[in-house]
Amino acid sequence: MFNVDRLETLSKRFDEIEAELANSSGAFDQARFTSLVKERAGLEATVEVYREHRKLLLEIAANEELLADKSDPEMRELAEEEVKSLRERRKDAEARLTELLLPRDPNDTKDVFVEIRAGAGGDEASLFAAELARMYARYAESHKMKVEYLSQSDSEAGGFKEVVLAIKSGEPYRFLKYESGVHRVQRVPVTESQGRVHTSTATVAVLPEVEDVEVEINPKDLQIDTFKASGAGGQHVNKTESAIRITHVPSGVIVSCSEERSQLQNRERAMAMLRSKLYDAKKREAEEAVGSLRKSQVGTGDRSEKIRTYNFPQDRITDHRINESFGNIPQILNGDLGKIVARLQADEKSRLLAGESVA
Repeated sequence: MFNVDRLETLSKRFDEIEAELANSSGAFDQARFTSLVKERAGLEATVEVYREHRKLLLEIAANEELLADKSDPEMRELAEEEVKSLRERRKDAEARLTELLLPRDPNDTKDVFVEIRAGAGGDEASLFAAELARMYARYAESHKMKVEYLSQSDSEAGGFKEVVLAIKSGEPYRFLKYESGVHRVQRVPVTESQGRVHTSTATVAVLPEVEDVEVEINPKDLQIDTFKASGAGGQHVNKTESAIRITHVPSGVIVSCSEERSQLQNRERAMAMLRSKLYDAKKREAEEAVGSLRKSQVGTGDRSEKIRTYNFPQDRITDHRINESFGNIPQILNGDLGKIVARLQADEKSRLLAGESVA
């Protein structure tokens, strides 16, 4: 059962925020305003359902008083029907409150870096990595998120050996955190003359972007290299060494950014990626006593390790964590990830309700 005292405290806090937002006196503080709006949005659904539940309890009590009065049989019959309906609504409200009060992942509101690498399978794996990158980009854009390609290493086949996306606004981590792991594809490659089905993989790591204060980085621990960017971008990228590669010597973590036009911008984006990787490694060390970021997130990229299989001959995508399959691969790879994300979110919620760990 939920904690009524806690809900009452949240309700009072909601009213305090409403009053402060409505107060136009004094100098306008943008940072404070943004913080209050964000806090209000996080409380609104819970407070709304709590107040609805509180109102239902009062209505149930009033109708139960009518039930105690046996002098009016007709009124008593109406009260019985009303109480039955009110109790069903109360039950629904209590179920919603229980879900709303579940502990929320503190990273859910954060922007993310999505790192995709071709795994086993050569050229076919690189092509699959490019398809995954496009899938995430289109999914994010359909939800009004902002997508940037920060770095990419092209393969001769036209895919990506590695690509890093930055996805911002709209709480991207809340939707994309389930994508970390090995993705396996089974299909007939374009280059396969005999029509045989091949199995290839790509690894995905979804890292929440963190603030400077969350990770302390000693500048002496960094090796920073500049190089000329290659690929799309016009003459600028080929004439100046604007691309940045940063190596965090103690951990061996390497990040690079080559998509911005200036070296300073690339350095800033690379440092943001580095903070996210080090934060994620530190978090996972504490939770699992595992020192390697990519090993804990995506394994080795071997075909036998997988979170999801994309079976083209059968037009079926299977997510092995929930043992559920989805059809229409082309549509999903075109960014229509909604059904899969919803099922993974529901699974996470059900395990939290059952008291299981979702780490």
